[in-house]
Amino acid sequence: MVQQQENAANSGNRAEKVWFITGSSRGFGRVWTEAALQRGDKVAATARNVESLTDLKSAYGDRVLTLALDVTNAEQVKSAVEAAHAHFGRLDIVFNNAGYSLIGTIEEASADTIRALYETNVLGPVSVIQAALPLLRKQGKGHILGTSSSLGHVTYPVIGYYCSSKWAFEAIHESLAAEVNQFGINVTIIEPGAYATEFGSQESLKFADSLPVYDEFKAAFFGNLRALERGNPEATPAAIFSVVDAPNPPLRLFLGKHTLPEVRNAYAQRMATWEAWELVSNAAQG
Repeated sequence: MVQQQENAANSGNRAEKVWFITGSSRGFGRVWTEAALQRGDKVAATARNVESLTDLKSAYGDRVLTLALDVTNAEQVKSAVEAAHAHFGRLDIVFNNAGYSLIGTIEEASADTIRALYETNVLGPVSVIQAALPLLRKQGKGHILGTSSSLGHVTYPVIGYYCSSKWAFEAIHESLAAEVNQFGINVTIIEPGAYATEFGSQESLKFADSLPVYDEFKAAFFGNLRALERGNPEATPAAIFSVVDAPNPPLRLFLGKHTLPEVRNAYAQRMATWEAWELVSNAAQG
């Protein structure tokens, strides 16, 4: 409580912000929702199960609005965004955070399983963006944030479909940034590396049907995954606040110290391949 009071007092040095955050019940969404409230901002916190947000209402009173939201339901998304805007009078930050991972090789996952992943990880955020943009344009300002991943730039086996959803997420937000800058709206893609969140829990994972031929490969993969150094999610809010408080926020922000070296190496390999095949590529111009 003392920390909350100190953060609220410090908020007097800056303009209070109003946030709309999807996936506020656990993981990064929970951490960032509470951090925003603790620093004196207001938050429309959403989750599939609104009862999971009851304690926020008890702790932060009128500064938090809790809303039930399944991002795969476009009508519910529109209603929630409009309700939050009407309740607080504006939205400064719209944070697309809800999502989950699909475990399965490319051969194992069914079309329905892949489709469900994209409904949440890609089309859900699009519904939020499309619901918020008319309101943000009318305001003449706003900041859209989206939780992607370091896997929006590199890929791992066994979670290839999850990686692909983040590559799509990145492309959508990068195009969006170019389209809405004219309206005074900023876009930032948040790209966490490996963190000790609940993202690996049963609620945040879905599994494709397993084929025994991949069992040994997947066992080795998960062994390597468990060995990764994981960051502390509680250390991330300061980075998020640096972005939303910046007069010229970046399009992308890595979270954690391991992502930049990994991505730098991946792009170096890609450049080397493209350059090695440059003559063949050029000849195809005609």
